[in-house]
Amino acid sequence: MNKLNPAQREAIRYLDGPLLVLAGAGSGKTGVITHKIAYLVEECGISPHKIAAITFTNKAAKEMQERTTRLLKGRPVDGLTVCTFHALGARLLRQEAKHTGLKPSFSILDAADTGALFAELLKDADKGRVRLIQNRISLWKNALIGPEAAAKDAADEFEVQAARAFVDYERTLRAYQAVDFDDLIRLPAQLLESNEEVAQRWRSRIWHLLVDEYQDTNRCQYRLVRLLTEPRASFTAVGDDDQSIYGWRGADVENLHALRADYPRLHVVKLEQNYRSTTRILAAANSVIRHNPKLFDKQLWSDKGHGDAVQAVACRDDGHEAEWVVSKLLAHKFDHRGKWEDYAILYRGNYQAKAFEQQLRAHKAPYVLSGGQSFFDRSEIKDVMSYLRLLANSDDDPAFIRAVTSPKRGVGGTTLETLGRAAGRRHISLFAAAFAAGVAADVNPKQLAAVKEFCDFINRMEWRAAREPAGQVLTDLLRAISYESWLFETLEPPAAEARWGNVRDFVAWLAQKGEEENKNLLELAQTVALITMLDKNEQGQDAVQLATLHAAKGLEFRHVFLVGVEEDILPHRESIEHGNIDEERRLMYVGITRAQMSLYVTYCEKRKQGREILAREPSRFIAEMGDDLKMAGRNREPGAEDKEAGRAKLARFKEMLARK
Repeated sequence: MNKLNPAQREAIRYLDGPLLVLAGAGSGKTGVITHKIAYLVEECGISPHKIAAITFTNKAAKEMQERTTRLLKGRPVDGLTVCTFHALGARLLRQEAKHTGLKPSFSILDAADTGALFAELLKDADKGRVRLIQNRISLWKNALIGPEAAAKDAADEFEVQAARAFVDYERTLRAYQAVDFDDLIRLPAQLLESNEEVAQRWRSRIWHLLVDEYQDTNRCQYRLVRLLTEPRASFTAVGDDDQSIYGWRGADVENLHALRADYPRLHVVKLEQNYRSTTRILAAANSVIRHNPKLFDKQLWSDKGHGDAVQAVACRDDGHEAEWVVSKLLAHKFDHRGKWEDYAILYRGNYQAKAFEQQLRAHKAPYVLSGGQSFFDRSEIKDVMSYLRLLANSDDDPAFIRAVTSPKRGVGGTTLETLGRAAGRRHISLFAAAFAAGVAADVNPKQLAAVKEFCDFINRMEWRAAREPAGQVLTDLLRAISYESWLFETLEPPAAEARWGNVRDFVAWLAQKGEEENKNLLELAQTVALITMLDKNEQGQDAVQLATLHAAKGLEFRHVFLVGVEEDILPHRESIEHGNIDEERRLMYVGITRAQMSLYVTYCEKRKQGREILAREPSRFIAEMGDDLKMAGRNREPGAEDKEAGRAKLARFKEMLARK
């Protein structure tokens, strides 16, 4: 506690009612949450079973759990809940399944599964419209609006179509005994609201609730927090209204403001001391965000020293921008003997990365691209997961279809279509239809025999999965279906080897997880859908980080290049058209506050768009960064300074070699 500042200590010790901790960028919010958990256990004598901390990512939850365990110095923390909103919702739904019409082994469908469902439901719509409808339904769910209310309030033809699809989509999910990610928050909130017995049971389990990144909550998550903490309102909400950048996916910054209206006794603590950035970087951040309307005013400050001036650099075009940034990065690294991981190139959209990747590759500079394909999105991993899902829930039709065709085993599209019609008439799943009375009249006997053989195999593996070690069962399953042989029969050897390597990693990881958590394969199958990525590859890699501003939130780097800071990019054109500049400004603020020691902001005077080369304007946010901004590049001979600096660098390098 002695190492914490007064505001942090106040936030940790306050327990007299609802608390909002306004935690500015780099102000040590994770430390406040973990220290408060330790304080509740050690100083207040609260059992870890009675404390819950909710985060937005598995990575944040894992870090929080590890830091809390270190603080408690080996003291048992069994029963402490540190997890994501979705994991908590899944746990509640499984334990209270009998009140929801779901079986405890319901399936959790990921984005690819739900995307396929929508494509099937909206066969006549183009892909763009399908995505829009899927997003509209997700936003309705996050706002606790059901199909009937959506149909009643539909404002135009698009929303009428979306509301109809909503009805069909919900019916399909229930038939599959499945939920999507939005349901993991919505259904628990509805259950707690409608069932007082369940609500009281869960409230009695949580003496104090801590919520991280509160500004990113949507209406549904806000309601869930209220329902879990009524009537005592013993919670600590930690967030920063200046870093609310997820409005496009339903996050509602008004949830921070609603706390003051809903909880008249709300206590507010501001964490304004920044432990990350120099004074000049913070001055630029404060100057930008000052242009947004504020309910809670705060001013970040730091004792990290004045630091170098923030530089805004005008580049000739996007090719020159990439060349300048990478040249500057290489020169800076050479001068300061830094590591590659000290540097980040941040941008508004993924499409901007390509030119920087090309330049980094040309100079043999290692880099990692944030937001790349998740380990769990790989085809081979989704194949294996379809078997796990089917073992846990035989009514999961999407999992059945993928598993029975991966590898191919004589069951093709025609068989599945015929079986699907038979299942539809009986209102049962495909798996159940294989054994239904009279189905032999609908499905070719030879085809039906192949389906039944597969289903019998799944039943045998399900029996083993509930009783034997997870790793052994999964290894035997893959051997029985000859998955490795199938990969090498259908792919070129290098691709097959890579995919089989990923499968082996996955099996080893599941086996280890089963041993550590004392869970069998069925129990692991029910939680694996909540894990978005294995901790591999990017962890601990010394490489330049390329990332979107959204992906960079929560990260920090010694030196940051914030690129493409132009009107119509940042702020984005659609945000300008829809009058949503405030969130774009918060995105700029997030970008600035990722930097610890130095920050370069670049923009182009011209940019290629398709076959056209268009004139560009610097973003309004550059002017808003204040007077202490060092402007460079405009109206100079393109590349002249860089060439001169490069020649001087080369001369020094040769001189250094000559002395050795």
